[in-house]
Amino acid sequence: MKKLLTALLCVPLLAFASVEVHLDRAPDRSNDKPALQNGAKVFINYCLNCHSASYMRYNRLQDIGLTPAQINDNLLFTADKIGEPMRIAMQRADAKAWFGAPPPDLTVIARARGSEFGSGADWLYTYLRTFYRDESRPTGWNNVVFPNVGMPHALWELQGNQLMGEDHKLKLASAGKLKPAEYDAMVADLVGYLKYMGEPMAEFRKQLGVIVLIFLAVFFVFAYALKREYWKDIH
Repeated sequence: MKKLLTALLCVPLLAFASVEVHLDRAPDRSNDKPALQNGAKVFINYCLNCHSASYMRYNRLQDIGLTPAQINDNLLFTADKIGEPMRIAMQRADAKAWFGAPPPDLTVIARARGSEFGSGADWLYTYLRTFYRDESRPTGWNNVVFPNVGMPHALWELQGNQLMGEDHKLKLASAGKLKPAEYDAMVADLVGYLKYMGEPMAEFRKQLGVIVLIFLAVFFVFAYALKREYWKDIH
């Protein structure tokens, strides 16, 4: 009986482990401030209507090269001061009634979506490019990476309409405002910004790590020379 129960409990885990989706590699935007600025603009205009980023404040956009005046004049839609968090006006109860579940906060989504199959940035980059029309779904949309997703395709006007072919490959049925290469580049900027939000100090941390390693290497030379001087009469 115990063996049977153990086997039944393991079935869902085995099924989950067997599901593997190919993730496209997300272009690195870590050190590209214009790309991060564009990603922030896309995020605020298209994502911040439903998804909050409540652990991120508007004034952190200065770290990617925007001035307080630029933030205040062009991006401050859901707050009165640039020191406020990126919250939304939609109530969780309303969101649950409209979408079936409240849209998740996206502050650390790039870190949360990391898995054994790829990084969180790769997951988001593939996810945002693999929506397709599916009339069987309540929203009219489905997704290759996230089957039966409850979220509609917020960027469809930019990408256009994709359909799933009989060969299980996506095909662009009608073009959007952007060409495919332009849309992919915009998504890469957006994903770069989502990754930045999850750890705004990541690049500083990496630079500091390099400086510390250089310091330790130089210190080792002097420490070794001092050690030889102290022990020269013994060795």
